[in-house]
Amino acid sequence: MKIRCVFLLKQQYKCFVFSLSLLAVCLLKLVYIKVTVKNSFFIEPYGVTTKIARVQAQKYDINCSAIYQMDPVEVGKSLVIRRKDIVDLDDENIVSLTSDCPEYIESRGYANLPLSNEEREFPLAYSLVVHKHASMVERILRAVYMPHNIYCIHYDRKSSKRFIAAVENLASCFPNVFIASKLESVQYANITRLNADLNCLSDLLGSKVRWRYVINLCGQDFPLRSNYELVAELKELRGANMLESSRPSELKKQRFRFQHMLKNMPYEYQKLPVRTTQTKAPPPHDIKIFIGSAYFVLSRAFVSYVDGNPLVKDFLAWSADTYSPDEHFWATLVRVPGAPGAIQASWPDVTDLMSRTRLVKWNYLEGSLYPPCTGKHLRSVCIYGAAELRWLLNYGHWFANKVDPKVDPILIKCLEEKLLEKQRLLVKLGSR
Repeated sequence: MKIRCVFLLKQQYKCFVFSLSLLAVCLLKLVYIKVTVKNSFFIEPYGVTTKIARVQAQKYDINCSAIYQMDPVEVGKSLVIRRKDIVDLDDENIVSLTSDCPEYIESRGYANLPLSNEEREFPLAYSLVVHKHASMVERILRAVYMPHNIYCIHYDRKSSKRFIAAVENLASCFPNVFIASKLESVQYANITRLNADLNCLSDLLGSKVRWRYVINLCGQDFPLRSNYELVAELKELRGANMLESSRPSELKKQRFRFQHMLKNMPYEYQKLPVRTTQTKAPPPHDIKIFIGSAYFVLSRAFVSYVDGNPLVKDFLAWSADTYSPDEHFWATLVRVPGAPGAIQASWPDVTDLMSRTRLVKWNYLEGSLYPPCTGKHLRSVCIYGAAELRWLLNYGHWFANKVDPKVDPILIKCLEEKLLEKQRLLVKLGSR
């Protein structure tokens, strides 16, 4: 009997210790969750409930009009948020969000986008070349979407399965959004990046939508104009193209005077084109090389001219072993005599500040050509902060690069809000 009592006492003691330990673990977990939530800012597609978030987000009342007016208190709120742990929706969340298309379309307000007759008669095409962060792809599409436009999405064949599933789900929810019929395994500064856009352009030419201009975007771009404003400004081009096209410096000439070969790299990019000692033959057809960027706004007539043109085909083959051929391909072709909307070779350079395609802020030009970056820098390029909202919207360019919700989620929220506000106002005024 005594032995049995001792045994029971030991068992009761073990149970007590176990229960106490379990209680301590639960308390610690609750404290951890409370601290985590307090120090986190959860980003969601605006208008969508928190049902797909694991933890209820701390709510912040941000007045974007005050941010635009550079109100110090409101800008200060955005800076407080930036110091928190920014938690964005992952690719699995986007898969879940877009698995029910009617609910997704309703929750994001696609069905109620304000649209004018002028816009309907001037459809646009988009080429989106992306490889990660499906939540950002979703935001970009929502910001530029109109039901009469057409959208081609090219994802990198190396992208994760979850990202691919999310993007394919997203495209399947719309009749005017599709995945490129031919996909590339894109390598940085390689011909594959140019081919990705060319694949989309070919598909867009074959679509039933008679678009007027095509615009290419990447995963860190965001519009600075409502669709109404963009159409109005594109009409003023009267068939001309909008892109950079400048004479190359001696340093930039090295990119296409020597052959380059892809080599494995032990850092961010898996492979990079490396210059060899082998010089290249002159460009075919006596083409004079100009440089610019990978980004363009091209007329349908120009894209039709490029598609299947023997001169273009030869120039593309010649460019295959150059460094970042997308940064001279379009800039050069737009100078070719006879190309629709061509820029004459004798005309002055068209710089990135003159071309309205993309507003990029380089750190070595801050303070002279534009104000300092209020976000952070990545490889000399500014990732914009909320305090640049007014400057971005008023500078005159059509798209911004770079934006990143992990750097400043409030900037993206306010850009989306202000552009939708402008779209509603202009459509309403235009209907009177």
